[in-house]
Amino acid sequence: MNGDITDICARYQGRGREALLPILWDVQTALGSISPAQVHSISHTLRIPEADIFGVIGFYTLFHDQPTGRRIIRVCTDPSCALADADAVLHEVCARLDIEPGETTADGETTIEHSPCLGLCDVGPAALVSARGQSDRALAHASAASLLDDWTGDYFTPAGDENSVLLDGSLTSAPQRLAEYGDYAALRHAKTQSPDQLIAEVEASGLIGRGGAAFPTGLKWKFTRAAEGAPKYVVCNADESEPGTFKDRVLMEHRPHLLLEGIALAAYAVGTNHALIFIRGEYPKATQILHDAIAEADAAGLLDGLTIEVRRGAGAYICGEETALFEAVEGKRGFPRMKPPYPTTFGLFGKPTAVNNVETLCAAPPIISRGAAWFRSVGTAGSAGPKLVSASGHVARPGVYEIAPGITLRTFLERQCGGVIGKLQTVLMGGAAGTFLLPGEIDVRLTFEDLREADGTFGSGAIMVFNDTVDLRDMLLRLGRFFQHESCGKCFPCQLGTQRQVEILERLDAPLPGDCDRLRDIGMTMTEASICGLGHTAALAVMSALEKFPGLFEGE
Repeated sequence: MNGDITDICARYQGRGREALLPILWDVQTALGSISPAQVHSISHTLRIPEADIFGVIGFYTLFHDQPTGRRIIRVCTDPSCALADADAVLHEVCARLDIEPGETTADGETTIEHSPCLGLCDVGPAALVSARGQSDRALAHASAASLLDDWTGDYFTPAGDENSVLLDGSLTSAPQRLAEYGDYAALRHAKTQSPDQLIAEVEASGLIGRGGAAFPTGLKWKFTRAAEGAPKYVVCNADESEPGTFKDRVLMEHRPHLLLEGIALAAYAVGTNHALIFIRGEYPKATQILHDAIAEADAAGLLDGLTIEVRRGAGAYICGEETALFEAVEGKRGFPRMKPPYPTTFGLFGKPTAVNNVETLCAAPPIISRGAAWFRSVGTAGSAGPKLVSASGHVARPGVYEIAPGITLRTFLERQCGGVIGKLQTVLMGGAAGTFLLPGEIDVRLTFEDLREADGTFGSGAIMVFNDTVDLRDMLLRLGRFFQHESCGKCFPCQLGTQRQVEILERLDAPLPGDCDRLRDIGMTMTEASICGLGHTAALAVMSALEKFPGLFEGE
């Protein structure tokens, strides 16, 4: 195309700022980067100031405003992939090309980059490969040979057994198609009742948000339905970006129609025909699967006038925060909004919006099909219903598992995960924004309430296992750098706090007097004064390590 994006811009004539992310993706996929001349064309097409467009490009990690190679290779070196020797893979790739991370080869063929977590924590080392004019590819078990020579490394994570409800153990190599899934029986049944009856059933089930916040789902739908303003929206938050968390990816890649039916139930409950799935840009495989599933459901007439759009993010963990997600969809930088107002009254485009996590929406169809009493019968009173957990690190069988909350962590590691590889040093519960458990603490039950009582967190269900060969100082530094990179910079406590936290973590081998107190002060300041959940939790793992492993902070 030689830099001419006339054909791309023509497809977006008449649209506004909300089309900014899609058009930027089209330009970058075609050309590898977005130049000032192309920004000028996009500005005229969408009627957005050029400065705003440059601001958006600079905010999102996956966009480039400088020329790149004809292919971009991004290698994840966050904790789970680091345990799989990702650093060595990145080093070998760079050595073979005679460049450093962030550089492009002299022939303009290849750009190499470090990447934050790619959501392939069970099959690391992971990489994301972009080639001009082609769809991105996420690769598992990456090696220098696979990344430079043949681009092999496709994956399918087996998940589920004969007792699973959200997962399907019969799937071995491909997503569940509509013919296998069925004709959305739960949705048909729900539409024989009123939306209020549907909401009441979900409320009675005790379903709470599976993304970490644990807010009652039925209550959220009720508030959105009752709010004034139209149109209303249902938004599926599929921006799963925290190291160690990959359950939503597996759901989307395995059972896309379960998710679509859950979205349709939410839309019927709140009273809308407008739904959107915001999926992280690092999930190209899941994105294509969802597009195909929506086409299948539409062709079969199952969505009954409901429009479901898939909107691709561009590499910003902060967009997992619901209001930052709205800003991204609206064509802005993903800055979180102050609350109140809350999304149920002032959400996407300023309209009432029900935003739910992938797993939360996938739980809705079985609730309607089997009844609230069934859902309540699984798990505990405070953690009702089947729950997915992502296990990675030093276990024999990493992956996604469906559990009945109430089993102990020890039982889970031994039975589902096949045991710990080596001698257990610690378990990080809840992902990067989680807390550590010592070997003597793993008899805790896997429930929201039990982990809360143990000063731990269940969060989104991420479980990262480290044996005694792991340098926890290195793991903490990787987590600290993740949050430093992902802080949006809107509020000073998080922007400066994540930077200062990393500066101290970088000198753990020779700490300065008072560093422990400094880390506590920084952590408490971020927790108490940050605008959103990223800042509130960016120091949780460090604060937990200060308590559980004080020797780490005393130097050699």
